[in-house]
Amino acid sequence: MKTKYDLIVVGGGFAGTAAAIEAARQGTDVLLIEKYNCLGGAAAYALVSPFMAFWTHIGEDKKRQNLAGDLFLEIVDEAMKLTARSEDTPMIRDALFDEESMKLAMLRMARKAGVTLLFNTAVTAVTREKGTLRSVKAICKAIDMEFFADHFIDATGDAELSYLAGCTCEVGREGDGQCQPMTLCFRVGGIDKEKFTADRARMQALYKQWQADGRIKNPRENVLVFRNYNEGVMHFNTTRVIKKSPVDPFALTEAEIEAREQTYEMMHFLRSAVEGCENARLLSTALHIGIRESRRVMGEYVLCEEDLIALRRFEDAIAAANYAIDIHSPDGSGTRFQEFSDGEWYEIPYRALLPKGFDNLLVAGRCISSTHEAQASYRIMPFCAELGQAAGCAVAVAKRSGRNARTVNVKDVQAILRTKGFVI
Repeated sequence: MKTKYDLIVVGGGFAGTAAAIEAARQGTDVLLIEKYNCLGGAAAYALVSPFMAFWTHIGEDKKRQNLAGDLFLEIVDEAMKLTARSEDTPMIRDALFDEESMKLAMLRMARKAGVTLLFNTAVTAVTREKGTLRSVKAICKAIDMEFFADHFIDATGDAELSYLAGCTCEVGREGDGQCQPMTLCFRVGGIDKEKFTADRARMQALYKQWQADGRIKNPRENVLVFRNYNEGVMHFNTTRVIKKSPVDPFALTEAEIEAREQTYEMMHFLRSAVEGCENARLLSTALHIGIRESRRVMGEYVLCEEDLIALRRFEDAIAAANYAIDIHSPDGSGTRFQEFSDGEWYEIPYRALLPKGFDNLLVAGRCISSTHEAQASYRIMPFCAELGQAAGCAVAVAKRSGRNARTVNVKDVQAILRTKGFVI
């Protein structure tokens, strides 16, 4: 068993997969450790779908501009090739996707790039010398393992690697530490989509009435449901579990239990009250409850809401984003949704990926250094992939130049990223 690599990436979601592929394509020897049995992260195990908008329009001709980088589009395109029906392609490219195709596409791309994959494995500890990580300890099937590397990327979403390493982390909003609610996504089949679509306005009114009558305990203010290109199937992102910590094992367990009860509450409502759902049946629930927000690693720069609203540019920018500041209320009902205008975006600095006090560790994805409010925007999967690709590129540049994450020449990283579709 090989135990030494140039780079170890922990977490195989969009951030970790993009980081590993980018670094490997640039000649870096990469080990990617994932606690589940596939790549894809929240899309795979939490059924998070669809993609939120990762583009804007620029110029007089309003040309569509991708903000998430070319590697994300490449992943989407490879998944599109695996879909069964050609008529689905436009929807998938814009928003919808088939997570099973996505899993295989990401797997093939990672293996083709030369990434070493290790599934069903949890990282349990690290070794370090001051601000330098030396190794990660992991377990799979009761087998203890240790892997060494020159560079590390935390793409766990929950900042698990950084937390184990002793990085300073924050959780939730300032003041009380409450996070955005968790949601268990689920799929419902047997729906007459034409009738369901025509009845949606009445459904929302009925939902509020059932809440008022005490027949629905879910605090969410409405029914959040998305298209699904499978016949008779709709995707529900509507359960809402509040005031439970996503990084407390017992609270997380309680959240999973509560969300499952809410799922069946919703199924009863749909079958009883909504047109087109008379024969509806629950097809699947996510393997893991969806977590919008948990730990954030405090880095050399803390991205804040003011940066986003000001559309701030940075000398060390390595990513651009424009998704709304989308805060599902930690207190219960209500969702704040503050959009950016067409043609607007903000930048994310490299320093937000660099934890304080560490020289060979980067973070990528929703756990980068920011405030609660800023995280509510960049947390979506396309921009997590962008952040991962940037981190992977930075490690590759550092390796070639004999430097580390802290001393790498960011200008060199930016020059490469601009050739890969980055708008910085």
